[in-house]
Amino acid sequence: MRRCWAGLAMAAVMVAGGCGLGDAGQGSAAPAAGTATGAANGEVKGKVSLQTWALKPKFTDYVQGVIDAFEKKHPGVEVEWLDQPGEGYSDKVLSQAAGGTLPDVVNLPPDFALPLVKQDLLLDVSQADPKLAGEYVPGGLDAYRYPGAQGTYGYPWYLNTDVNYWNSELLTKHGLDPKKPPADLDQLIAQARTLKEKSGGKVYLMSRRPELGDLANAGVKLMSDDGTRFTFNTPQAAALLDKYRGAFKEGLLPRDVLTDTYAGNAKLFGEGTVAWTTGGGNFITSLATDNPSLAPKVVPSVAMGTPPLYVQGLSIARQTKNAPAAIALARWVTSPENQAAFAHLVNIFPSTRASADDPFFSKSDGTNSGDAKVIAFTSLAKAKMLQPVQVSEAMNKFVRQQFALAMSGETTSQEALDAAVAKCDELLKG
Repeated sequence: MRRCWAGLAMAAVMVAGGCGLGDAGQGSAAPAAGTATGAANGEVKGKVSLQTWALKPKFTDYVQGVIDAFEKKHPGVEVEWLDQPGEGYSDKVLSQAAGGTLPDVVNLPPDFALPLVKQDLLLDVSQADPKLAGEYVPGGLDAYRYPGAQGTYGYPWYLNTDVNYWNSELLTKHGLDPKKPPADLDQLIAQARTLKEKSGGKVYLMSRRPELGDLANAGVKLMSDDGTRFTFNTPQAAALLDKYRGAFKEGLLPRDVLTDTYAGNAKLFGEGTVAWTTGGGNFITSLATDNPSLAPKVVPSVAMGTPPLYVQGLSIARQTKNAPAAIALARWVTSPENQAAFAHLVNIFPSTRASADDPFFSKSDGTNSGDAKVIAFTSLAKAKMLQPVQVSEAMNKFVRQQFALAMSGETTSQEALDAAVAKCDELLKG
């Protein structure tokens, strides 16, 4: 999932509606203890700006309710809410930063925050807020820690991850047990072979090429510790690509999976020609609307290896003139109560440790969709961002091309990896 996951939240999957929260979450927005320079000390009062990403108009009521409750708790505070359109948001933020008009609290996914961290334009909230590490899930905080920069540069706001989804009807029909899905790549390939044999090649289990996240999940180190070069051209990575090449040669994946015109894994799953896909914890709920005959047949399981983490957060401008109010506001918006209220409106998960005890997330109602939600939520405890934020879309495109060449046999896996690392290093320096 994928680079601008916030755009997901702010556009496609959001459920219309909203609610004013009144006094919900009181007590969770206490001002932080102070930065290294003492800038965060002081009373929570005065003007402070909050910028969100494409939340209007669907979530105007929700956000305004959060703001109103914050102002009620701190009578001396006035919050200015800015909301930017989804398109071109990263460029807008960079323009604000260049012009010295970056809002006090700004919604930034980790990759959008990176260039601002490099320019020393964001506050190290781990110094400003000593309670940070104890209140948010580790993966969410790690997402805002960057090679070569000491500190944490964002409060995790809302999260998501992937869950495996299996077409139980297809598995059962072709000799597989949906209660015993594959737990690693070797098992996946073995079951894909069974499915191909039993279905006469009409149904696939595997239907996507590997990506950098798959290398990371196999234990391959993708970048150097200082973030200055890529390191994924290892024998271990080559061995993984060799497995995919063997599976492709054996016909365990669709022949057009390597082409730019490939319909895609999710589409084929919906058509019933593929028995496995991945998606967020709300996938079955969405499927019930888009494909109601398929949804009851779909069963979830935990992602193989380390679950991928998709993060949105709130960062604070280093040059804010009102650090106490900015820190308090960021904590307020990301409090367990306010995040839980948001999650009742849209299919996301909160980033706070306290949310682990909330039965809305941690207990299933016994349905497949309820099970999927719980699997996704519990997976967040160990989920991590598998792909470095330094990886650009141009890098991803080149990597995909090289992996396709390796799988088709036009080059060796090691040659493909070497070429990919060289190109990514070139793009990183450029």
